[in-house]
Amino acid sequence: MTGPNDTAAATRPHPDAADGTVVTVGAVAHGGHCVARDDGHVVFVRHALPGEVVRIKVTEVGRGFLRADAVEILEPSPERVGPPCPYAGPGACGGCDFQHVSPAGQRRLKADVVVEQLTRVAGRPDLPVTVLPLPGGALGWRTRVQYAADADGVLGLRRHRSHDVVPVDRCLIAHPDIQGLDLTTERWPEGAIVEAVRPAVGDPVVLRWPVRGGTERSVRVGRWHGRPNQGRHPSAAMVTERAVDREFTIGADGFWQVHPAAADALAAAVVDLLGPRPGERAWDLYGGAGLFAAALSGPLGPSGRVTVVESDPRGAASARRSLADLPGVRVVRADVAVALANPRWRSVDLVVVDPPRSGLGAEVVRQIAARSPRAVGYVSCDPATFARDVQTFATVGYRLETVRAFDAFPMTQHVELVGLLVAVSGAP
Repeated sequence: MTGPNDTAAATRPHPDAADGTVVTVGAVAHGGHCVARDDGHVVFVRHALPGEVVRIKVTEVGRGFLRADAVEILEPSPERVGPPCPYAGPGACGGCDFQHVSPAGQRRLKADVVVEQLTRVAGRPDLPVTVLPLPGGALGWRTRVQYAADADGVLGLRRHRSHDVVPVDRCLIAHPDIQGLDLTTERWPEGAIVEAVRPAVGDPVVLRWPVRGGTERSVRVGRWHGRPNQGRHPSAAMVTERAVDREFTIGADGFWQVHPAAADALAAAVVDLLGPRPGERAWDLYGGAGLFAAALSGPLGPSGRVTVVESDPRGAASARRSLADLPGVRVVRADVAVALANPRWRSVDLVVVDPPRSGLGAEVVRQIAARSPRAVGYVSCDPATFARDVQTFATVGYRLETVRAFDAFPMTQHVELVGLLVAVSGAP
């Protein structure tokens, strides 16, 4: 399958990038679109489904490919449904990719993308993938929503691949407590960025950043742990999240899973796949607030050890604060690649990695493999970089045994993966 940066199938721009072209839609691709062809040229079509015949509106002419929206459905797929949100569709809000697909159909599309990436990039067509739903349904799950103010001071969400703001009265995938804040009825400075956070504990928090390009000091609006807190800088606002039977205190603008059930689901998958044994040593790389370290510490027992590595100073501070009662857990604030380049970081039994979308990269993969862990748990929100790193692990003696997938972002193209990599006997 071709991706939007893959120009092998078409090496010149489409000569007749006219609106109104009718195409037959092919397979889903990584990125929230499906692949079609017109006169031999690749067209990445949003708001379509495999097998449909649609009329398109061209949105972008790239080098060797087109981007387009399906603006008229001539032959619909059985999986097609009416979008529940009035702001979903061509030219509207770009936050949701699959509102026109049934929830079960969305999960099948995501599984197809993961399988395609593992097949084409990692050379692993043999692994079955089923995307599992999380509790709560397809709407009202998102606990962190970032809005932008348009020229009239009205909050909205961005169009797909654009800085343009689409005013909205409410976002249907937002947590009900965020929808209830009525932020979109207020007027804000043009260009202001407003983020609403619904933590597991306490009241919702609202953060406002400076106007883009302006000098206004960032302020924080709303309530923090039940106390009025007007005027604090966003970096000073803290919230409490809950997972693996404990609480984590993190920055309100820091990283945490946006689906209420995701943290527990991913942590349970990591522990189940790695099978930690009492007394083993583990590394939690890109560890954030220490979710996976906390989950592993119990099975590893009092003689086990977990080292969390996190480069962000606020994330590392959150981990130290939240895991202070676990004597077997150590937190190191460092870049992962820099830490692993230190020869003092010797052998380890288990490694958990939860990198950003850019993935690990070849050097970090090689550094992990050089420590000879018996198993690696790889948590990823990007099938493409996950598959790339799986292929690199294969070159240094680690095989992907299984992958679990979770629909932690319903209505969007995104999916969370947990893969188990194990050392191959006799590998170099």
